[in-house]
Amino acid sequence: MMMEQGTLRLLPKSVTITAVETPVRGEWQRPANAAPGRTILYFHGGGYVFGSPRLMQPISCRLAVAARAPVFSLDYRLAPEHRCPAAIDDALAAFDWLVADGVPPGEIYVGGDSAGGGLALAMLQAIRTRGSALPGGAFLISPWTDLAAGGASVSENAERDAMFSADSIRRGGAHYWGELAPDDPRVSPLYGRFDGLPRLYICASRDEILRDDSIRTAEKARAAGVAVDLHVEDGLVHIWPLFAPFVPESGRTIRQIAAFIRVN
Repeated sequence: MMMEQGTLRLLPKSVTITAVETPVRGEWQRPANAAPGRTILYFHGGGYVFGSPRLMQPISCRLAVAARAPVFSLDYRLAPEHRCPAAIDDALAAFDWLVADGVPPGEIYVGGDSAGGGLALAMLQAIRTRGSALPGGAFLISPWTDLAAGGASVSENAERDAMFSADSIRRGGAHYWGELAPDDPRVSPLYGRFDGLPRLYICASRDEILRDDSIRTAEKARAAGVAVDLHVEDGLVHIWPLFAPFVPESGRTIRQIAAFIRVN
């Protein structure tokens, strides 16, 4: 709770936050400088077992201002009470709600941090599978896309990553995948199909355990013909944009994502 309270002091004052309880749970984060043409659907991180829209407001609210776009940050159901694919179902419901409310699918940009980045990718694959119109693009911040922990960086960065260990991500992942296999594409979208997906922005730290989740995701997407903007940064921590304004690179990354969202 102290962490969540602390985040409130870091928020831009020009963002109005409004809670939503139905038909989906979450909060609108509307910047005073909002311009037409873009709406952001954001998924918070937390390993699918904790976290909230409020916890990640330092990222999503700053992105709202930088991109001049309203953000709907989804409060999706968490494991272990609600295992995969509950979070994907909630993400789809939020996307469909925005579309039903009049937002064109191509003007919606989806994204998130860590598990939220993986959820954004899993949702894209689910939308593509059902054959409906896709969002305009997605941004993945230090995404967790391989809950089977198959990347070399899991061992290579074990001593560098201050936030995770290989054991912690494997144990945490088991709470989410439940009876599914860890390499089921719904659990680990790295193993899903990438053809037909919209353009992607992906960023990760070179020193984090999940580095190769980003690199391999970018490689698979590019091989399938998807346009990918990949940034692998030196000397940063997992989901560093959370620490704006104290980490200079945080603001730069948020501006990059905003430019990605606003480009025609």
